[in-house]
Amino acid sequence: MKLDKLAVWTMLDQLSSAESAAFAQKVEQLGYSALWQPEGFGRNMLVQSSWLLANTSKLIVATGIVNVYARDAIAMAGAQYGLAEQSQGRFLLGMGVSHAPAVSGMRGHHYGRPVATMREYLTAMRAHQYQAAMPSDRPATVIAALGPKMLELSAELADGAHPYNVTPEHTAKARSIIGPDKLLCVEQKVILESDPATARAAGRKQLGLYLVLENYQKNWASLGFDESDWAGSGSDRLIDAMFAWGPEEAIRERIRQHLDAGADQVCVQPVAPTGDHAQDMAVLEALAPARSS
Repeated sequence: MKLDKLAVWTMLDQLSSAESAAFAQKVEQLGYSALWQPEGFGRNMLVQSSWLLANTSKLIVATGIVNVYARDAIAMAGAQYGLAEQSQGRFLLGMGVSHAPAVSGMRGHHYGRPVATMREYLTAMRAHQYQAAMPSDRPATVIAALGPKMLELSAELADGAHPYNVTPEHTAKARSIIGPDKLLCVEQKVILESDPATARAAGRKQLGLYLVLENYQKNWASLGFDESDWAGSGSDRLIDAMFAWGPEEAIRERIRQHLDAGADQVCVQPVAPTGDHAQDMAVLEALAPARSS
């Protein structure tokens, strides 16, 4: 599996299956090496990944992330190995422990200690004896990791980390923790909009869901933010740190900062001020690797 420097991170639940396949094909044509998708309460992302892999020829399809509470370790390993074999190694499994409201509140499961839960899950996946046609190479696994202990675990029992809602400063810290040989695939939200009020309004609308989650608050605090930054709809300082907004060159500069800090891949999440999915594609076209080559 070859992970190039730029990937796309987006939710496709609002599109039909035919539309999502066409979107993936366009991402592939634009030269992005991977398409990352989150798992919420819509499509099963392992099922969706199978569909997108079947409708593309070279694009890596990655999950960012699938919830370990949604399926046991044997089911996860079976899906991972099956998708990797079916796609000739184009599936990248990103998984995480999600957040307490989405696990205990919505799914009705007990939300355990994050690092201990992930350690147990990864250990169980490794122990499983998969009994079907094997992929040519062992499929890779990355985990959602923010804090030092989860990052250490991503290096110990996985192939790397997929941090979300982070800054280039966090990327540098993450690289120092996981070492030089593990994958570091960092999500970065981008808004191709130069008006500060318009860009920040779009950012606040998108970030609102995350402001109340303890996992992100703890990580932001470690980066020098405090309660005043995530209170209400978020401070300008936090919005500007989470979103690369402005003209194309400003966005490219933020991407460069992550790469210089040690990211193997920056997973660009387009955020359209109007909420129009077509506008998302316009951003991806502007940043396209094929355009830069």
